[in-house]
Amino acid sequence: MTKNILSWLLWPLACGQQTLGAKLLALWSFARLRASLRSPLHVSNVILGPVSVEGTANIRIGRNARIYPGVVLETQGAGRIVIGDNVVLSRGVHIVAFATITLGDNCMLGEYASLRDADHKKSQVSMRDSGHDCAAIALGRNVWVGRGVCVLKGVQIGANSIIGAHAVVTHDVASSSCAVGVPARARALSFSA
Repeated sequence: MTKNILSWLLWPLACGQQTLGAKLLALWSFARLRASLRSPLHVSNVILGPVSVEGTANIRIGRNARIYPGVVLETQGAGRIVIGDNVVLSRGVHIVAFATITLGDNCMLGEYASLRDADHKKSQVSMRDSGHDCAAIALGRNVWVGRGVCVLKGVQIGANSIIGAHAVVTHDVASSSCAVGVPARARALSFSA
């Protein structure tokens, strides 16, 4: 009974703390990301939690992005990440660029999606020290990448395409296609008005 009464009395405080706490976390996360990047971060972007920036921080983010907690953005060497306007990076997205990874306007990446434009070179000694083979990745406008998708080096995904959850994309996907599976296979989409 006491627990019920106390929880009822504390409920308004708990609601206010959640709202204020979320706003402060977003503001702090925005400031941390802005300080980590080599290029400006527009104030229209919403950063909902900590974003990890690794390597050279050669990253450009357009306007009106919505970035959830746990996103990792990594650039190495001459690598760069270019993110267009109105992009959504869901929780746990991991983007690693040794060459270039480009996300067109209005792209959405589902939870724990991974885009990596480099593979380790084959080695009989130390795989870690073998170096990398890299090739750019580009997602056209309005691409939806589902949860847990892995997009590998050299892949170009055309505009208005959908990549189904947990697909492994090893080859190009034409515009207005849907690709699913391991490895992902594409088919044309038909859009209704």
